Amino acid sequence: MSSRTAMATAAPLIGARGDGGAIPGADALRVGVVQFPGSLDERDAQRAVTLSGAQAVPLWHGDDSLSDVDAVILPGGFSYGDYLRCGAIARFAPLMTAVVDAAKGGMPVLGICNGFQVLCESHLLPGALIRNDHQHFICRDQDLAMENVDTVWTRDYTAGETITIPLKNGEGGFVADPATLDELEGEGRVVARYSGFNPNGSQRDIAGITNAAGNVVGLMPHPEHAVEAGFGTDSADGMRAGVDGQGFFTSVLRSLLA
Repeated sequence: MSSRTAMATAAPLIGARGDGGAIPGADALRVGVVQFPGSLDERDAQRAVTLSGAQAVPLWHGDDSLSDVDAVILPGGFSYGDYLRCGAIARFAPLMTAVVDAAKGGMPVLGICNGFQVLCESHLLPGALIRNDHQHFICRDQDLAMENVDTVWTRDYTAGETITIPLKNGEGGFVADPATLDELEGEGRVVARYSGFNPNGSQRDIAGITNAAGNVVGLMPHPEHAVEAGFGTDSADGMRAGVDGQGFFTSVLRSLLA
């Protein structure tokens, strides 16, 4: 049994975090999860935060305050029905003004799937996410090769480690102009690449990137769906036992407490 599987197995139900595998001091941290009209993974992200030991704070897109949170997660879904472009309307939500300002000030921000698209539309991350090259929605367990493990969201991984977390998207192809792609590569800002199979045509197999400061990360696959044994990915530890996504949530807590 892997260390991540052991931690997830030991974790009790939401709201009853015990001492097993807990990060000292994490229970005082507040991680906000934004809900837009059309979000569908905000509860999963909240549970991932709670299982990792921190307080999950729901944040409403129409508010203008981040409610004194220490970090923010933009979850997956179809914000505003993905009209115009994915994330294009959510970028103008009142709360996003506070998110952008906080991110520029150093607050950790993670955008997952649609959240990644919102980060690109908000110009907190470069590039864009477009329709999958095969023109179909895809849902599968996906291998990722972790590359930048120096961000606040990835420090619990090791460089070169392969993890498996769920992927589900219709507009998941990461694209950017050649100069931007070269900049991301040259500055080591590719967080993760698709391994073994490129599921959506992302340029250079890019699955996730970070800003230069390492506090803002966008990731197309869904780590929040692989944080609890019995509800994760199939792994060597058993059917649905994989909890490789947990590292994203424990990483930010350790980073905030460092």
